[in-house]
Amino acid sequence: MVCAGCLQRQPRGKKVLIINLDALGAVLMTTALLPAVKRRDPDSTVHWVTLPAAVPLLANNPLIDRIWPYDFETVTILQSMRYHRLYSVDKSPRSDALAMMVPARMKLGFGLDRDGAIAPFNREADYAYRLGLDDRLKFKENQVAGVRFLAQALKLDYRNDEYVLELTGQEKDLAREFRRRNKIGDGDIAIGFNTGCSDLFPNKKMTVEQHLWLIRRIRQVLPKARLVLLGGKAETERNLEIRRKAGTSVINSPTDQGLRRGIVYIQACDLVVTGDTSAMHMAIALRKWVVAWFGLSCAPEIELFGRGEKIVSSLDCAPCWRKSCDRLSCVRELDTEAMLAAVARGARRLEQPGR
Repeated sequence: MVCAGCLQRQPRGKKVLIINLDALGAVLMTTALLPAVKRRDPDSTVHWVTLPAAVPLLANNPLIDRIWPYDFETVTILQSMRYHRLYSVDKSPRSDALAMMVPARMKLGFGLDRDGAIAPFNREADYAYRLGLDDRLKFKENQVAGVRFLAQALKLDYRNDEYVLELTGQEKDLAREFRRRNKIGDGDIAIGFNTGCSDLFPNKKMTVEQHLWLIRRIRQVLPKARLVLLGGKAETERNLEIRRKAGTSVINSPTDQGLRRGIVYIQACDLVVTGDTSAMHMAIALRKWVVAWFGLSCAPEIELFGRGEKIVSSLDCAPCWRKSCDRLSCVRELDTEAMLAAVARGARRLEQPGR
């Protein structure tokens, strides 16, 4: 901002830096902490460092004053600045090394010790820190949502605040136009199928055959519902195969138009079926009804804010957070009947007046 009476640029209030170089979904989840950041320092100037791929998720966010894409230039500049408060969200050497380098009056969350090991800055971060060390605590005992233990780690007054993802007016118009072009009426329920996941954890997606079974059964149970395939570039061939086998009544949304346009197509849906992926977090952020299935990841860490259901594997080996698996039991034995029932319940909720 420009200070009153002169042209010298001054930060508004206290300068706050959030360091969050995690995956796309984790970045979106962290936006739920922004209202608490503003409650602590109402007149603050908020900066956020994130990976370049995640920058579009934070665009148009009214609670962020500057987004820094993580690169050499950003790291160099930030070392010459000074912040009042620094929130280091990730438990990763890359993020926490940056937290050690940037000058700040108060640092909360996670940094590195002199041996390069991750260590909490403050005692309130101990629980979140232990979750990264104790598999039993993380996989079997913890029932606290990720946004809540992060708020505790950062000493923030979290009040059930939701994700902050703001579409532009043009993007909202594009979502409405997508529905109109595909003859999805205002009273129709559009069910989106997120068919993919990131390469980092490739087993967070259902098989093509499972998608086809679910589509066929939803058509029988909810004959008036409109079905939409969602995904990015990696899902292009998969979605074409699903549509070819499922029939042309399934709407195949474009997969090659970038992250923000992918969010537009999620916005065009009313209910989203997905694994624990970035698309799930986008649907949560857009206040959609979400039916999410969990195999390798931890269902209690995800907050649906009362809009959806979780289908959770009962296998002894789940969750595990393994990037590869020879058996893939959590995918092969996914309870698709339970998913169908959850979709039907969600559709009935959405059919109620004033949805």
